[in-house]
Amino acid sequence: MKHLIKTKALFAIVCIVLLGSCTLEPDQSIDLSGQWELCLDSTNVAQIDQLNFTQTVSLPGTLDEAGIGKPLGLQPELKREVMLHLYRKHEYVGKAWYKRTITVPELQPATKSILKMERVMWKSEVYVDGKLVGEANSLCVPHEYDLTEYLAPGEHELLICIDNSRQFDLNNVDMAHAYTDETQIKWNGILGDFAVHFYQEEPLTDIRVFPSLPDQSVRVKVGGSFATGMQLQMAVKDENGKTVASKSFDPDAADMYVLKMEEPVKSWDEFSPTLYTLETNLLADGKVIQTESKTFGFRELVSKGKSLELNGDPLFLRGTLECSIFPLTGHPPLNEAEWIKLYKTAKAYGLNHIRFHSWCPPEAAFSAADKLGVYLQVEAPNWNTKFGEDAPSADFICTEAERIIHTYGNHPSFCFMSMGNELEGDFQRLTDLVLELKKQDKRHLYTTTTFTFQKGHGLVPESVDDFFITQYTDKGWVRGQGVFDAEYPNFRTDYTQSVTGLPVPLITHEIGQYSVYPNLKEIDKYTGVLEPVNFKAVRKDLEEKGLIDLADDYLMASGNLAKLLYKEEIERALKTVGIAGFQLLDLHDFPGQGTALVGLLDAFWDSKGIVDSTEFRTFCSELVPLIWMEKAVYRNTESIMLEFGVANHFQTLKNQNIDLELVDEKGAVVQKSGLIADEIVKGKTSKLGTAEFKLADIKEAAQYTLRLSLSGTAYTNSWPVWIYPETTGEVKDDQLVVTRSFAEAQKALAAGNKVLLNPDLKEIKGLEGKFVPVFWSPVHFPDQPGTMGLLIDAENPAFNYFPTDSYTNWQWWDLCKKSRTLEFGDLPIKPIIRVVDNFFKNRNLTNLFEAKVGEGKLLFSSMELSENLENRSAAKQLRYSLEKYMESDAFEPTNELSIKQLGLLNAE
Repeated sequence: MKHLIKTKALFAIVCIVLLGSCTLEPDQSIDLSGQWELCLDSTNVAQIDQLNFTQTVSLPGTLDEAGIGKPLGLQPELKREVMLHLYRKHEYVGKAWYKRTITVPELQPATKSILKMERVMWKSEVYVDGKLVGEANSLCVPHEYDLTEYLAPGEHELLICIDNSRQFDLNNVDMAHAYTDETQIKWNGILGDFAVHFYQEEPLTDIRVFPSLPDQSVRVKVGGSFATGMQLQMAVKDENGKTVASKSFDPDAADMYVLKMEEPVKSWDEFSPTLYTLETNLLADGKVIQTESKTFGFRELVSKGKSLELNGDPLFLRGTLECSIFPLTGHPPLNEAEWIKLYKTAKAYGLNHIRFHSWCPPEAAFSAADKLGVYLQVEAPNWNTKFGEDAPSADFICTEAERIIHTYGNHPSFCFMSMGNELEGDFQRLTDLVLELKKQDKRHLYTTTTFTFQKGHGLVPESVDDFFITQYTDKGWVRGQGVFDAEYPNFRTDYTQSVTGLPVPLITHEIGQYSVYPNLKEIDKYTGVLEPVNFKAVRKDLEEKGLIDLADDYLMASGNLAKLLYKEEIERALKTVGIAGFQLLDLHDFPGQGTALVGLLDAFWDSKGIVDSTEFRTFCSELVPLIWMEKAVYRNTESIMLEFGVANHFQTLKNQNIDLELVDEKGAVVQKSGLIADEIVKGKTSKLGTAEFKLADIKEAAQYTLRLSLSGTAYTNSWPVWIYPETTGEVKDDQLVVTRSFAEAQKALAAGNKVLLNPDLKEIKGLEGKFVPVFWSPVHFPDQPGTMGLLIDAENPAFNYFPTDSYTNWQWWDLCKKSRTLEFGDLPIKPIIRVVDNFFKNRNLTNLFEAKVGEGKLLFSSMELSENLENRSAAKQLRYSLEKYMESDAFEPTNELSIKQLGLLNAE
């Protein structure tokens, strides 16, 4: 293939490979961290003999971190430009020249000198004493240069040019997260390991470890050339340093060296991430001249029919995305500690999988995941709707993909690889690339693209795909966006029909994307290179509109609705036979693409106070209790009929007590059921039993909780249900007028009556009623109705007979869908139910309010409370509760609305 030839040529010039850990004395490397002279050349015209170095900068680091570049000039206003993403406090794009004098000591017997720059964006050039050494072009792997012929002992001027301008077209609007300002920023600098390393010999250029769990062996491939008489000594050591295999080899005797383990090995997975180390010594004349070590794990990952299997057991991926969101630095961490903290948070929330959306993380991300047992999906830095149209860009992606598997391929956490996000274009080129990667390295599973919108593709897997990531198939949706606002809520539905007939495992694509109102307290966290102008714009708008005191309530109301929907998303995936995992978008916020605050955690992976890890794990963990039932709202003449079971991706359990309880609002168990399960099989979702809860003894409207637990364990899950009496009784109040007519209401109010006005929805001026909140972002997708759930005055006596939380829950589905949302602006309205508007508009919205109108008292509902009530239990109960409220002495509106102002809500 043409790109392979280019790869080999680039390797010959730049030698972008992992060198590993070598037995060198400390003085046999030059640490390049510290102060460097700096010359900016954004116009790309400077010659190296004309560079004007006027300032200094510390490396490793970025110009953003040094406060160098064009200062931010945006003001916090609700404009699209401001709300697109976080903004760099200082922005620089173009060439930057870094200069420093280094002193090379007399080093014996060092014969090779290699400059390593661990992470650079995007292109680098290196000069020694004015002579060009070469250039490198990579977003994902270290830039390395062979300086051997340039660095004799003594002083040398080292000059490095970093160009962070776009080198290839990875996407149309710079949204691939390897090169973007949406999440990671387009920083200029050098990060991570930054040093000149000196080596005695350099025949060991690339060691790749291919462990085989079934064979209890390790195959090793070593790159390089070897002199006559050299010998390789290899040893595998366990986590305690014990040697479990060793052997000596003639380097020229084979292309692959095989070591058989001397005792049974421990496999690597999320529960037991056991690591081994391969130590390789190169000997010349019986003396060790070079040592390298590689960490690896024994795991057997395969795609088998509709299942992923790891070490012979079914694997279910519980994943979220990491889109290079690091708001303090604008770039990913280069140290293990920060990655370990991130992964520990993800695991605390029950996740075992991270997808790196259109980018590849640095070495530290892999090594941390190795230690904690996290399954990683890496992607080429590619989000292109015209892939292959620009040949140099496609060549770059193909070369970069190969560099990724060569550089990070030994890590057991590196499980999956995609050629990019939502790709469109030349699928034959993508197919060829996947085939080439499989030929080079079978340690990972591959897919051509993480979903696609391209017609003729995306409904079924490509022929070369080991796994298939999608939001729908040719048979239907596999995520809730296409379901939750269109179908009456039930808890029996899954996506089994949609995955029927698929030849490979399916992973659901970016489920969730339920927008949450900004947490304005988060503003104080932005102490780094990024300015939250978008958050400040929302705060300013709320202050100007007198709504700032509602900000925290908006956060909690929208957040609890998002939590409700994320729970159902995850449980439906767990229930589906044929789904091998899900990828959330997202557990934490995505601050780009129009400020897409879709996380239950913020962009710093901190809780917003909506849900803690303990609660989240009840429906997202290695073992999740589940129920199957038709609905959440019942009358007391019905029974709750359900099935219950467990999604078990942990271990087989025997003789396990299963407890199912119906619990009231005070926590008392009012009914219970359950059984002893002879066996709960690992690796599948099992229905274990059925139950019926008769409701005739429940005489008053109340919210209850169904709680399913595995006795003696921490595994429990719960679901709210609402139970209403079949007969609510009649409200007898001669002063109460219930009408759908604005004219009749105005007449009755003028006569001093109490009026429940519930107009026909066609007659109400307002927005479409929605149950689900804003999808993704109201800025990125501005043409959606754009509300974010209900903020309910739950303690108001209007709800004495209609129990409710302060946020939208399942019993509100029918009421929300059959409603209009009123924008009341400056009208003197006191909402009983406020509709949370999206943060790009922050309008005053309601669908239930009260007011004093002339001599009368008004309760206005823009939720449908008049039609088909016998088949709409929640609507019937809410109307009864409102009428009982109006009958009582508690109904005394204090805000005044004129007849004329009331008429403004009429669409006619």
